[in-house]
Amino acid sequence: MKEIFTLPNLKEAQKRTHTDAKIERSLFHISEEAKRLGIGRKYFLRTYGCQANERDGQTIRGILEEMGYLPVMEADTADLIILNTCAVRKNAEDKVFGEIGQLKRFKLKNPDLMFVVCGCMTQEEEVVQTILLKHPHIDLIFGTHNIHRLPDLLYQATLTRERVIEVYSQEGDVIENLPVRRDNSAKAWVNIMYGCDKFCTYCIVPYTRGKERSRTREDILEEISTLIQDGCQEVTLLGQNVNAYGKDLYGENCFADLLRSVSETGIARIRFTTSHPWDFTDELIDVIAQYPNVMPYVHLPVQSGNAEILRIMGRRYTPEDYMTLFNKLRARIPGAAFSTDIIVGFPNETEAQFEDTLRLFQECKFDGAFTFVYSPREGTPAANMVDNVPLEEKRSRLQILNKKVAQYALENNLRMVDKIVNVLVDGPSKKNSDVYSGYTENNKLVNFKPIRECINEIVQVRITKAKTWTLDGEQVE
Repeated sequence: MKEIFTLPNLKEAQKRTHTDAKIERSLFHISEEAKRLGIGRKYFLRTYGCQANERDGQTIRGILEEMGYLPVMEADTADLIILNTCAVRKNAEDKVFGEIGQLKRFKLKNPDLMFVVCGCMTQEEEVVQTILLKHPHIDLIFGTHNIHRLPDLLYQATLTRERVIEVYSQEGDVIENLPVRRDNSAKAWVNIMYGCDKFCTYCIVPYTRGKERSRTREDILEEISTLIQDGCQEVTLLGQNVNAYGKDLYGENCFADLLRSVSETGIARIRFTTSHPWDFTDELIDVIAQYPNVMPYVHLPVQSGNAEILRIMGRRYTPEDYMTLFNKLRARIPGAAFSTDIIVGFPNETEAQFEDTLRLFQECKFDGAFTFVYSPREGTPAANMVDNVPLEEKRSRLQILNKKVAQYALENNLRMVDKIVNVLVDGPSKKNSDVYSGYTENNKLVNFKPIRECINEIVQVRITKAKTWTLDGEQVE
């Protein structure tokens, strides 16, 4: 098979200049030839990873369906398979490579099947080289900066039957005219910025997603206004470092101003993720506290409770700084729920340093946490550090931490028993169609038997039972 390459380069991807990102309003287009490509064809899309990846998946779906493709739930019925990947953890990459191997049989049965891999993993040189060497059944690879090129890339790969690899290693721009296909009309993820400039020593995201670059306030508010007209009840403002929003366009404290403006649209619920403690201002806390439609839930990654580990992680705050911010939030936003991210077994983490993390967790009593064993990401500074923490010890620490996570999750949920809460109803539970589920304002999952049809509505539910990760309740008239 002849191959057409534009390969990723991590050294290029880490460069940062003072050049402003371009805001492109007409860059995306579908040629007449590409528009006919999907007619009579079906696509299967699987997305891995965070909300930003999920939102990218919605754009990919929007593009494919404008090209005439129809979605299917099973890969064996598809003419086009796309894996939209995540690179944050090694186990996420292992899952993708396992899936690539599993799906190969469909390509063997149907040589005309188009097999595509995209997303954060494809921004890594090592990943692309592995695909080149071991997975010749992959037809097209593209990255996070050129989703808008999907119609042309698919047309090129389909017409020529040549393997196409196009991955841009660049700071990135903002492309405004991309389509989107959302399943849930009541909830929407809204990108407000892209990329990250923090360069935490363990993190691959600044390399895979480019520099911090913001959408204009006007474009964001226009999108939200359209969503409200379409019946949307809840938006989640997205960014790799969401509270750094607007620094490139407007200066400091811009996220607080944006959040205030979004609140004043009158949409019922507003959430945001993910925030970095370093950029969390007092003004932002005031806005969250002031506006009732900004939900009382904050995801605030700490990563470690030890000052030295935080320093070598490049996190730019101390445990004391974190606790000062956390206590401000807890004092100003009564009833708020908090979650966090924690890495255990970072290179050379001692038992005493891990104990510091446990103490911080016990002080905060988080409602939930995403916990991980450290895994090196090729190309990041931490990957070159000597890692003398045995895997068995890392797993032991993770198990100890996860017991604490479950303990405080249950304790916090127990406090909600007998309370009447507002729940935005997603629909029937996956396990029981007679039971509906949805989320409270402070992001707790509630299961209840509806007394009437109420999907996509905000209803009142009295909590009757607390479990570790969910709540049971009864709908209130």
